[in-house]
Amino acid sequence: MELIKKYFKGLTEQQLSQFAMLDALYHDWNAKINVISRKDIDNLYEHHVLHSLAIAEYINFRPGTKVMDLGTGGGFPGIPLAIMFPEVQFHLVDSTKKKILVCTEVAQALRLKNVTTRWCRAEEEKGKFDFVVSRAVMPLADLVKICRKNISKEMKNALPNGLICLKGGELTEQREPSDLSEGPSREVRRRSQLEHEVFPMKNAAEIVSISDYFTEEFFETKKVVYLPL
Repeated sequence: MELIKKYFKGLTEQQLSQFAMLDALYHDWNAKINVISRKDIDNLYEHHVLHSLAIAEYINFRPGTKVMDLGTGGGFPGIPLAIMFPEVQFHLVDSTKKKILVCTEVAQALRLKNVTTRWCRAEEEKGKFDFVVSRAVMPLADLVKICRKNISKEMKNALPNGLICLKGGELTEQREPSDLSEGPSREVRRRSQLEHEVFPMKNAAEIVSISDYFTEEFFETKKVVYLPL
């Protein structure tokens, strides 16, 4: 929780209370339904909440904006962003029913009136949104194919409508194991894989290092990737 206060100074009392509630809520739900790695739940604020809020550093969504969180899992980045932007509508979608259950219950416990949830495959969601956000659920090209239909033509923000992804150290490395003893470092290999994903769209894509926002070591290889659609 102190990490959130460290980087976001102007939070209201309600926002501070909602962020503080996340710890108990996710520990409780994670004991019943494993939506965060049991080894990682104690890193909730750094690895999940603050990571999600890198999008809030990248773009200040205007009131009335509609955002879909595609493959939300346990509610990331959607839930932290919904706390940060109470006048923005967030629609959380996931194909796993128990994960959507957790999202729904957490949103209700936090009294987030700007959150809706849906259990379905992304291909089934036909709603229109200003932005689609996602946290490393699939390669970028696949995400674009799925969510292009969901991007509204009407612009509300300074940034054109499109896809905003959190990508980073969890990216698949492309080199063979025999190549790993020599050659590029692990970080370079990860960056190369991200560049490989973005290459077909490189003229439009913007990649920002999250370490530009947050100084913790966890964020050294993490990126925000934006694609206007």
